[in-house]
Amino acid sequence: MGGHQAGIVGRTLGGNVAYVSLPDLDPSLLGWVNHPDSFQETDAIYTEVIHTNCGLNGYVSNLAQVDFYPNGGESMPGCNSHACDHDRAIHYFAESIVSGGFTGRQCINYMAAVLQQCNLLPLRLQMGGLRPKIGSSGMYLLETNAAPPFSLG
Repeated sequence: MGGHQAGIVGRTLGGNVAYVSLPDLDPSLLGWVNHPDSFQETDAIYTEVIHTNCGLNGYVSNLAQVDFYPNGGESMPGCNSHACDHDRAIHYFAESIVSGGFTGRQCINYMAAVLQQCNLLPLRLQMGGLRPKIGSSGMYLLETNAAPPFSLG
């Protein structure tokens, strides 16, 4: 629920928060589908979501201006439970603050991200980090290592 709560805080502040990135950030699915208070891309000047357990513990579809689907967004290398997959977003975001981020490839749609078929578009974008990528939008796929350091660059 933390991802949705971050959105509620941003919305309460009139969407004037500079950057909301959600690695709790794999916003919860249960109880939040079509909920009026679920996270919205307008909850901050720049919003970013990291989906690591789509359809199980995490929200499936895109929610932010930029949505990242590491390893397709459903199960993460090195994890053997849905709880590990869901929590991995926090570790990716924390590492991105130190390393500067993970490079994602833009996808034409959500299904391309889940199927890990994002080689048609040339655009690349860094996931996470400390700086908002204002003006960016879309869905992005990236691959990770199974253990720290997770970033492949």
